[in-house]
Amino acid sequence: MSAETVAVVGQERGSERGALVVLSCATAAVFADMYIAQPILPLLSRAFRIAPATAGLSLSVVVLAIAIASSVYGLLSDAVGRKPVMVTTCLLLTVPTFLCAVAPSFGWLLACRAAQGALIPGLSGVAVAYLGDRYDGAALGGAVGRYISASIAGALLGRVISGLIADAFGWRAAFVVWGVVTLASAVALAGALPGDRRAGRIVWRLAYGGMAGHFRNRRVVGAFVIGTTLFFAYTGVFTYLSYYLGAPPFRLPTAIVSGVYVVYLAGVIAAPIAGRLAARFPRPAILAFGMVIAGLGILGTLVHVLPVIVISLIVLCGGMSIAQSTAPAFVNVSARGATGSAGALYLAFYYLGATFGSVVPGYAWQSWGWHGVAATCGAGLTLALLADLLLCGDRAAVSRQQPAE
Repeated sequence: MSAETVAVVGQERGSERGALVVLSCATAAVFADMYIAQPILPLLSRAFRIAPATAGLSLSVVVLAIAIASSVYGLLSDAVGRKPVMVTTCLLLTVPTFLCAVAPSFGWLLACRAAQGALIPGLSGVAVAYLGDRYDGAALGGAVGRYISASIAGALLGRVISGLIADAFGWRAAFVVWGVVTLASAVALAGALPGDRRAGRIVWRLAYGGMAGHFRNRRVVGAFVIGTTLFFAYTGVFTYLSYYLGAPPFRLPTAIVSGVYVVYLAGVIAAPIAGRLAARFPRPAILAFGMVIAGLGILGTLVHVLPVIVISLIVLCGGMSIAQSTAPAFVNVSARGATGSAGALYLAFYYLGATFGSVVPGYAWQSWGWHGVAATCGAGLTLALLADLLLCGDRAAVSRQQPAE
């Protein structure tokens, strides 16, 4: 191989690495936009004089819009190309993000948050497909792994950084900062990502019609129920955690409460554990294991001792991560064809759970305090466990969950 060829290959590999870094940063920014409001809900309650459950709508409208829009962007990117969809939606996402910062009323804020949710899947729902087009084998696994890490980092930064900014400069400043970051990410995506090919015209009626068949597969339906109830419980705990830790006997300021969200990193450690467990145990058993661990974490938060609560949240994140990492793979191996649409439906149900999880436990908080939140989220986990046992856990399903290796 000539020196010129080596140089060209090196440049191409460097360009690919640079594009992956930029895509990871943009992914982190988009996921941060999703979670800006979560640590500042008490501030929104005071600013707009609204109840906690009402403030929780600022998160639920985002995830509901994501649930509705998720399936659209995958099909759209097949027709016009992945890069145009990701760049355009990331650029447009800056508009409602900045508008949130100047919201004169809570209704205005909700409208802007819904617009954010409608645009977020344009990147988050297309990025893996983009990586699948450009990588294969072990390289694809590494690229997707970086994307998952970026999404976790973004969710964490959205919670922690937003709380710190809001505590120092007010809640509106948090939206301004993330609007600037998102704009920079869109510009970087446009410059760094190589172009891609479009597949051609999509027959939307046939594409959506194929999704209906998944509802005749009870194991896949069980996974949909699990995804919904898992994220319901997870979202409920972390949405109203700021009210719990900001009230007596803790009375923690917003900046300190935001720091507690660092426990989310436990998911980064637990997710690979789920993959190793899948090589030895049926996936329904792994799902049940993760749910039980998460349930113990929720119970631990009832102890009014801050270190115990933090440890319990770490346990909760670890258990949830094991279950949440396993469920999409279970959908993939259980679906009878059309695995892409099955995955899109799972994602829609997953975010639908977050929609209710960001509001329903709020009413429990208003009536019964943290015990009500814990009971409501624990009930969600119980439903998930029942769906696993009754719909996913028969012998035929277990045999199919064993890895092919």
